[in-house]
Formats: sequence, C-alpha cells, structure tokens
Amino acid sequence: MRTQIEGSMAVARAVAACRPHVICAYPISPQTHIVEGLSAIVKAGELPGCEYVNVESEFAAMSVAIGSSAAGARSYTATASQGLLFMVEAVYNASGLGLPIVMTVANRAIGAPINIWNDHTDAMSQRDSGWIQLYAETNQEAADLHVQAFKIAEELSLPVMVCMDGFILTHAVEEVDVPEEADVAKFLPPFEPRQILDPDEPVSIGAMVGPEAFTEVRYLAHDRQMQALDVIPRVAAEFQEVFGRDSGGLVRGYRLDDAETVVIALGSVLGTIKDVIDERRESGEKIGALGITSFRPFPLKAVREALAGAKRFVCVEKAFSVGIGGIVASHVRMAMSSDPIANYTVVAGLGGRPILKRSLHGMLDAAVTDTLEPLTFLDLDHDLVNRELGRTRAGRKSGPAAENMLRDLGATRARAH
Repeated sequence: MRTQIEGSMAVARAVAACRPHVICAYPISPQTHIVEGLSAIVKAGELPGCEYVNVESEFAAMSVAIGSSAAGARSYTATASQGLLFMVEAVYNASGLGLPIVMTVANRAIGAPINIWNDHTDAMSQRDSGWIQLYAETNQEAADLHVQAFKIAEELSLPVMVCMDGFILTHAVEEVDVPEEADVAKFLPPFEPRQILDPDEPVSIGAMVGPEAFTEVRYLAHDRQMQALDVIPRVAAEFQEVFGRDSGGLVRGYRLDDAETVVIALGSVLGTIKDVIDERRESGEKIGALGITSFRPFPLKAVREALAGAKRFVCVEKAFSVGIGGIVASHVRMAMSSDPIANYTVVAGLGGRPILKRSLHGMLDAAVTDTLEPLTFLDLDHDLVNRELGRTRAGRKSGPAAENMLRDLGATRARAH
C-alpha cells in the first residue's frame, strides 16, 4: 500500500510482513525507530507467534539471534555504528555457523570523535565478516530489500545485512509502497531451516575445528557467497513478478549506454549523483552512474559489463581504508584488471557532511579531463587541516586534533561575525 511514511517505519512494516519468529532489539540511533516500530506492531497483536526480546546490549542482540536462528526461528535484529562494532564477535559467529539472520544496519559514522551522522564506515568494517551486504538507494528499496533478504538468507543459509543510510533514509518521510503480508506470503515461503537444534537428534554447532578442516569450512563460506551472485538477481526477478517493481539485484545502471565517464556509488547519494548526471547530459557530456546494491558478494562480472566502453570511472565513497584509500574503488579496479581504465576515488560525506551538487560538478570537471587526483577528499578544509598539522610539528603536546580544530572553527566563525 502506498503511503507517506518514515523510512524506519516502512522497514518495520516490511520486516513484520515477513513474519519473523524472534526480534532482538537494542536501541541505537539512527536505527531505534525501526525496532520501536516493530515493538508497537508486536504489542498490538499484529504479529502473533513472534517473541520480541529486549536485550541488554548489541552483543546480546546478535547472540540471541544466533540462538533463535539455530533453534529454527526466523530471526531479525538491527543496529548501527558502535553497536555493530560491539557485536562483531557474534557477527562472525553468525556467518560462520551459516545462520540466515537478517539485520538492518542504519549506516552511521564510527568514533572517535563521537559522530552520530551518516557514512558507511560501520558496514564497511564488516565487509569480510561473511555476511551478504545489500545497500539501499531509497526507502522504497530499503523496504523491498528486507523482504528479499529473508528469502536470500534462507535459501543460502547465510546472514544478510540490509544497509540504509542513517537519518538520510531512516528518518526521511516519503511515499513508499510498503510490502503487504498477503503479497509477501506469495513471495517468501515458510522458513525451513537447513540446520536446526533438535533434542531428539542432538548435534553440536560451533564446536572446535582444527587445521585439518578449517580452511575447508572457510572455503565453503566463500562458495555460498559466490552462489549468492546467482541467487540475488533471481530473487529480485521473483520479487518483480509478485510486486511489479524492479528492486534489488546486484547493480543498477543509469544512463550508461554511451557513457565515457561512470560515477559509482552505494546508497542514497546516488540520487544526487543522478541529478548531476542529468544536468551534465544536457550539455552533451557522455556520463552515467552505476549503483552497487550487492557489495558482498561483490559482482565483479556485472561491474565489468556495466563499464564496457567507458574511458574512466569515479568511485564516490562514504568510507575509506585509512592508509591506502578507496574501498569500493579497489574492488572495481579488480573487476577491470583485464581492461584497466582511468579511475579515481572520491571520499565524500564522512560523518554526515552534505554532498553538494556543485561539489560533484567541480570534481567531475577535473575527472573528465583526467586531471583529478587519484584520491580526493571532497570539500576537505585544507586550511583547517594545515593549521592542525602545524601544531603537531611545533610541539609534542599539541593536544587532541578534533578539539583543536573545533576551536579553530569557532574562532573563525567569531571573526566572521
């Protein structure tokens, strides 16, 4: 049903329509409205047979999800930022045990310093944890991806993270066609776990595995991720048949047919990027965009096919690997290793900094003439950085960088007024 709704509530309703048996909840902004919405649905009796578990931490949330999934229950939880880091040990256990848990990650920066706004550092820190990672561009896609995530997870017996930009999507109110339970029932079959703890047939899971078999265990985890490269687009096609919407899949191209320059990104920034591309197309520039929905597994073949004919790509990334640079860009370069083209990494939007059209235009002016630096931090305040670097060179006891720069900003603003 189409309705004006907050992104978090759309996700809560979509998850409820999937009829989870256990919801493990611990609040952390900007994820909190999702589990609050689900608690209201459960309390109202609209989700019979579901146990809503208030836990004492994010680690406990994932631990309960592991236990409930192992016992044969369709299990869901949600988190963000430091909460995801707190549950990391259990995050790895969930994938290592092959449990089909679905988790929303409302993407948010990681401290220190403390920052509650959006970037992708939290989910990117877990890119090698063994979870499938799907990134939503819009709230419609966020709702739809959760429905698909349960099917993908349960077919492969692998956990799935659905990543949606904190505040930008979670707290935005817009029109969403929320998946209804009757349609979801046509699409998502009853949960039949691949493995289950049964007192009548006792087994151990998560027991010690030594060098004689550990490599093989890890290989099988990789093999299931490779299977997901076929499962994810097939599930997206099945979803379209039931719901009439093209949503999900591995990648989503925009105006790529003759594009010489391709801008690559994940999540909600694609909306702004598409606006910029439309404006540049009006002046005759051959430019397009590629949104990556499935970051894990990474769709090397699909990316390579999307970039066929392009002269360059620009990865706009809301996270980066400190000490080396782009995360997404390194994956795209791998995809293009047999046919390398000019490429650029642009780190943008860290800690919720706005990604402005004028900044993207300026960056692309340099990219299309191949004069852009290989690694660029969009809208970086070089004066602010240089003042702090000067302090650290001048004296060993230079103080905390974040607080120093905040004082510099305060003094600059005071002089301006």
